[in-house]
Amino acid sequence: MKKWGMFVSLLIFFICAMIIDSHAQCSICTKTAQQMGEGPGKGLNAGILYLAAAPLGILGFIGYKWYQSNRSS
Repeated sequence: MKKWGMFVSLLIFFICAMIIDSHAQCSICTKTAQQMGEGPGKGLNAGILYLAAAPLGILGFIGYKWYQSNRSS
């Protein structure tokens, strides 16, 4: 049951992260997005968030495995 709770909470977190209009840009990307206009700027934001999801997912998985191994001992 705890695994389902963890899965549901992570799913809700990722859904909320995708819904919220995030500004995930460094200063250089911000200038580039402003020059490109509204539509491509939103696409650039989505791409940055998409690329950030893989490393954060890997770190989350490692953290979860570490938590599991330390909790059982």
